[in-house]
Amino acid sequence: MPPKIGVLNISDRASAGVYEDTPGKACVALLREWLATPFEVDYKVIPDERDLIASELRRMADDEQCCLVVTTGGTGPAVRDVTPEATRDVIKKELPGFGELMRATSLKFVPTAILSRQTAGIRGSTLIVNLPGRPKAIRENLEAVFPAIPYCIDLIGGPRLEANEAVMKVFRPKA
Repeated sequence: MPPKIGVLNISDRASAGVYEDTPGKACVALLREWLATPFEVDYKVIPDERDLIASELRRMADDEQCCLVVTTGGTGPAVRDVTPEATRDVIKKELPGFGELMRATSLKFVPTAILSRQTAGIRGSTLIVNLPGRPKAIRENLEAVFPAIPYCIDLIGGPRLEANEAVMKVFRPKA
């Protein structure tokens, strides 16, 4: 069976059909471009509700056994932005370096990157990474942290994900 990757777009308006879910689709397109390993996608669009986000993260990690779950949206300072809190509710280990690198990367493009609260963490053999909600920012942030993702998944007992080396170089220590 191919590995599974969860993509969870968190947006009140996209989940209500007010506008199209472009962030989630952009994320899937990047993963398909960068990964040489065939994979299945568990994809969902939900509103900014902390309990619902946590429930979906648990479902994707525990029931669907996704090796990677990426969220888009809900990482800013607005009242309804609760993705990092919901992520912390379900992870066993936080990986603050992901958020630190994403903010540092975003600061090269926008001064408001200091308002972002992306994080990442581990639940079982699933890596969960919070991304911002705009396709351009998703690419910039995911491009910065992606080189570490396949090796992190190796370390937590997930499946081996191979990158399409022509477009994305990942890091694994030499044996």
